[in-house]
Amino acid sequence: MTPIDITLNPKTRELLITWPGDEVHAMSCEYLRVNSPSAEVRGHGPGQEKLQIGKENVNITAIEPVGHYAVQLFFDDNHDSGIYDWNLLYNLGKNKEQNWADYLAKLDAAGYQRKAPGQVI
Repeated sequence: MTPIDITLNPKTRELLITWPGDEVHAMSCEYLRVNSPSAEVRGHGPGQEKLQIGKENVNITAIEPVGHYAVQLFFDDNHDSGIYDWNLLYNLGKNKEQNWADYLAKLDAAGYQRKAPGQVI
C-alpha cells in the first residue's frame, strides 16, 4: 500500500502519514528514529539490535523518496542510513502502541529514564 500523503510537523516532531481509505498514522520522530531499519539500529542478524537511548528530542530534517516504494528519513542527530519502505511505515503506525511499550520496557530494563516522559509517540 502506498501512502497518499506524508507530512512532517517539525514543531511537534511528528510525521503524519495518510493511507488509502483515510487511515492516518501519526508517529513521533523519536519513535521512528529508535525503530530505524538501519543496520546501525537493527544489526545484521537476530540479537544484534542496539537499544537507542537519548533520542527524546530528535527531529527529522529531511525526507527523500526512494523510488516508488520508500522514503529515507534524515534525523538531526546525523542518522540517515535507514530506508523506510511503505510496508514498514504502515506496520510501525499500525502497531505503534505495542512497539512503544516494548521500547519503554527495554529502556527500563537497561536502567535508562527518558527525559521527556510525556512526549506523544
